[in-house]
Amino acid sequence: MHYKRRIGLAIAAVLAFQAQAASSLKLNEQGYFEAPGLNVTVFADIYPDGHQTGVTVIQHGERVAANGDLRLEPSPGQWSPVPAGDGKARYDAANGSLVQALRYPDDSKNRKGFNPIEYPDLDFRYEVAVTPLDGHAFQVSVHLDEPLPPEWDGKVGFNFELFPTDLFGKSFLMDGNAGTFPRQANGPVTTIEGHTLTAPLASGRSLVVAPESPLQRMKIESRSGRLDLIDGRGNMNNGWYIVRELTRPGATHDAITWVVTPNVDPKWRYEPVVQVSQVGYRPGQAKTVIIEQDKRDTRADPLILYRMTEDGPKEAGRYTPRAWGGFLRYHYLTADLSAVREPGMYELSYRGKRTHAFRIGEDVFDRGVWQPTLEYFLPAQMCHMLVKENYRTWHGLDHMDDARMAPAGVHFDGYDQGPDTLTRFKPGDRIPGMDVGGWHDAGDYDLRIESQMGTIKLLAQMVEEFGLDHDATTIDQARRETHMLRPDGVNDAIQQIEHGLLNVLAGYRALGRTYRGVIEPTLEQYVLLGDVTTQTDNLAYDPALPPGGRTGSTSSLQDDRWVFTEDDPDRELGTASGLAVAARVLKPSNPAMAQEALDAAIDLAARAIDRADSIGAKVAALSELAVSTGDPAYVERLVALKPQIVEAIDKTGPSLAVALPLVRDAGFLREVDAAVAAHQARLADDATKTPYRVPYVPYIWGAGWDIQRFGVDQYYFRKGWPQHTSDALQMDSLNFVLGVHPGNVTESFASGVGANSATVAYGTNRADWGYIPGGVISGTALIRPDLPELKSWPYFWQQREYVIGGGAENFMFLALAAAQRKAGN
Repeated sequence: MHYKRRIGLAIAAVLAFQAQAASSLKLNEQGYFEAPGLNVTVFADIYPDGHQTGVTVIQHGERVAANGDLRLEPSPGQWSPVPAGDGKARYDAANGSLVQALRYPDDSKNRKGFNPIEYPDLDFRYEVAVTPLDGHAFQVSVHLDEPLPPEWDGKVGFNFELFPTDLFGKSFLMDGNAGTFPRQANGPVTTIEGHTLTAPLASGRSLVVAPESPLQRMKIESRSGRLDLIDGRGNMNNGWYIVRELTRPGATHDAITWVVTPNVDPKWRYEPVVQVSQVGYRPGQAKTVIIEQDKRDTRADPLILYRMTEDGPKEAGRYTPRAWGGFLRYHYLTADLSAVREPGMYELSYRGKRTHAFRIGEDVFDRGVWQPTLEYFLPAQMCHMLVKENYRTWHGLDHMDDARMAPAGVHFDGYDQGPDTLTRFKPGDRIPGMDVGGWHDAGDYDLRIESQMGTIKLLAQMVEEFGLDHDATTIDQARRETHMLRPDGVNDAIQQIEHGLLNVLAGYRALGRTYRGVIEPTLEQYVLLGDVTTQTDNLAYDPALPPGGRTGSTSSLQDDRWVFTEDDPDRELGTASGLAVAARVLKPSNPAMAQEALDAAIDLAARAIDRADSIGAKVAALSELAVSTGDPAYVERLVALKPQIVEAIDKTGPSLAVALPLVRDAGFLREVDAAVAAHQARLADDATKTPYRVPYVPYIWGAGWDIQRFGVDQYYFRKGWPQHTSDALQMDSLNFVLGVHPGNVTESFASGVGANSATVAYGTNRADWGYIPGGVISGTALIRPDLPELKSWPYFWQQREYVIGGGAENFMFLALAAAQRKAGN
């Protein structure tokens, strides 16, 4: 038996070697299978909740299918059970396969973590193996360690998700029968494996996807059972098309076996992409154009600049791009157009393909760049207000029933209430005065303290640094109404700062501390896609009323939002720093609110400073309070922190810059100066590691938000230490957001800003494939290990989500800073 088994294994190894030799797919240095026009990755990514993991197919440069893995539901959602991987996929040289070991449940997510998942009582292990076959085909095999319990027969299957947007209107063939991928999920509605879904679009053993499209055509054949083509949007708006096969009862080895054959044009090459700001440049601004090409395409052809005239485009210059080298999966070229200073409208052409038109002018940032954030995005996010724009109502008056103290326990979206509320209120008690102010966070409707304070602080900094004074909106707190594009004679930035403080200070006043956040009590409310007024009845919950006690009311359903508290000294210091800045800018127009904000900042800092861990939070609070109060004790505490400040200058420098004129200690100033000089030298060296000259290190979410924050930090380094800090990294950060970023989608991350921008976004109106002008998306994500991606799909929070407290306001800050740079600098 052992001899026969060895012979069998030897034959299998020979056959596997022969198959791989005949296959165009080869294992590359990045650890995935590659052929010209095709990549197959095997659990290279880490985010199944966001459709980023499992067996993944990148066909002709586009990710077309992902999340190939065993799932416990036919159409899983964001809070559905997902497996845990046992390390990275290993390469099985004998079979030429990449093999990933997995298991259910994932103990790190089972009823705990940022978004707890309820796993059923099912514990099993398995492997997914991907093996190249002849041509461009590959085999997917699922091997269970043990048979599944009989009660789970017909409930566990292999799912393979097809990205929807690029398939809308395309056809499919299932065992020869034809169909079309629908634009929206359509009935009939049925029950599949105990779940209410739209009926499968087709069932059979052989599916051909987009047979009419040579660059998308892909065949999926089952060698083990029946394939169902399911529209995952039938139960989840953000679902994809799903190809699913159930495991065979009692099966272990080859419980699932598929052969997947993507059609591939072996002559295909990634088409060059010319990346230039969607807004344009000031005449004296550095203007680096980046060209992204196939890694096998290292030729540099002429880059032609055209200037728009009354008679059409006229050639204004020719440039020979310089090779930068390899980054991610591409070859890069750069061209320096800094010498072009004549105002006007321009286009670039490379290999016959033209870019969008962009402008050069001193006033290029003066209209329609930072303004939409203040004119549209922040008003649209305002809580406890009716928000209107001419004929349009962005949302009705909402959450007038805020808010009740949360019960103890782990919630979702990172909320976790401890057993002690840290206040005089008990779980379920109504917190008075919370039905005012604040902004809805991101594409959700919760209010996080860091988001509220981040927005307040950045707006206050813009008023302080740039004299921001812009009036395009009526904000009437007495009537609780906001009207876009209707000036009321008051600085919108000041009114928005006041709006945020109304909520933060109300919480502080009632609780005696800051809240962690305010969020919906149920997932059904949390996932709302629609007018926020449908999330709540605006009536405070009254337990004495019988069900339906108010006519037309849902008060008996306890729909009032919950207030969470926490003991987090670092976050309290962050709040204190923002309150201190706000107090300075509000003092001339609203001295009473300014004083209340400053008093709260002093109190919070006093209680948190000695318990905090973050040196960045400590320096931010001490610096802003030193400037706001003039109290030398805050400066003395800063000086006493010199060793920690110097060691973490990247985190402390930007905050310290505002208080630097108050410091008289020569030794402190000398050591900090040396630390900043060394830090900026390191950044200059790091900038050479990507063609974009910014720290592009995405994790899950696109790197846009982090890069904007980095740019704002650079502004403050330049403010404090201009002798060591140029504006290059600051301006490159802005250009990254405005279209000079990796990938073939060069749109501006700021919606409605620039020639082409993110007009499909993960905002509160995402179900309408809409956008909010001035919102700034998270931006181009990295599909591991090397694919930059920005798909047109409104449900990708990791690529297209708006946030307050950072993304939009940091962009606004950078654009204002750019608008005020002197010509030639």
